Amino acid sequence: MAEGNKFQLRIITPDRVFYESEASMVEMNTTDGEIGVYKEHVPTTFILVPGVLTIHGDDGEKYAALHSGFVEVLQGQVTVLAEAAEWPDEIDVERAERARARAEERLHDRADGINQMRAEAALRRALTRIKVGR
Repeated sequence: MAEGNKFQLRIITPDRVFYESEASMVEMNTTDGEIGVYKEHVPTTFILVPGVLTIHGDDGEKYAALHSGFVEVLQGQVTVLAEAAEWPDEIDVERAERARARAEERLHDRADGINQMRAEAALRRALTRIKVGR
């Protein structure tokens, strides 16, 4: 059980437990905007959108790219169920740059058969990876 101003943070993706430890704060992007969660946060759930996840702990701040999902905030515990999460050293920035260029081209050209929402989501994921990977 977390002590002091800490809470238990778990970040789970379909293929692994990405992170499991105590944190004093976690920041992430939701459909309602950026949020920061502390230990005594009101119990709630949020829908997550691609963005930078920042974990504040005893050893400083850790950054990760988070790609959509849900977060459940309970007393003393925060659980993130994410589509994908990546540490900076797991990100291929050159590949993310190519994905960004493809998404921007699709959005710019607005060619028939292009799913606008899918292209926008791909662009957000690529930009998040680039930001975290650098």
